[in-house]
Amino acid sequence: MDEFLPGEVWLVGAGPGDPDLLTRKAERLLRAASVVFYDALVGPGVLALIPEHVRRVPVGKRSGRHSKDQGTIDALLVEAALDGEKVVRLKGGDPSVFGRSTEEITALAAVGVRARICPGITAASAAAASAGISLSLRGLARRVQFVTAHVRAGEKLALDWAALADPAATTAFYMGRGAAGEISRQLVAAGLDRATPVLIACDISLPGERLLHTRLDLLPIAAAAIAEDKPTLLLVGAAVASTGGQLAAMLAEQAQ
Repeated sequence: MDEFLPGEVWLVGAGPGDPDLLTRKAERLLRAASVVFYDALVGPGVLALIPEHVRRVPVGKRSGRHSKDQGTIDALLVEAALDGEKVVRLKGGDPSVFGRSTEEITALAAVGVRARICPGITAASAAAASAGISLSLRGLARRVQFVTAHVRAGEKLALDWAALADPAATTAFYMGRGAAGEISRQLVAAGLDRATPVLIACDISLPGERLLHTRLDLLPIAAAAIAEDKPTLLLVGAAVASTGGQLAAMLAEQAQ
């Protein structure tokens, strides 16, 4: 592992929550740090790996309940680095997937602080693993697209629905619970088959994980029934079908 010097900052991916899915490098960085700033979505098992002598600072950020705004987080990282601490910024999933890493790296670079990234397993990959499915599948899904469904209160979910409604893609909607109805309506209106398979995943990789297979037109009802207020990922596309029979039928149809 690269040497962790005082005054440096590492943006570390905590993965989906299960500490066994943390990378070895991430665990070494947590043990070498003097302070860890962590998000609300970081699993308790991952936090338990932080040694007792390492200072922990929660910086929140959960939908609708932000304990710290981004500017404040940036300032905390800058202050700790300039004080000569070994700083870990611990983020759920992968720091480079909807993790706002660029803002933090830019703020640190502005004062001459070096920041580096340790990747983590992103939620879409972990959900596919738990469900025993593939995000890509020859003949059905030739590309995978990641989309954030999170918007500020009062804002419209403005996405290129025509591009997203690709029957040959698997689309992962991060933070998709609140937008499930809109996602369903807009994708169907853009031409995606109403029967397109959907996987709803909550608390991915944690003991309370819940997975539900449904279809696009039933997504709003299914999401309301399973997700409650849990962090929720939606996987949409033929490749996430729940049974081998479904997949075989879809592949046969594609071959015709």
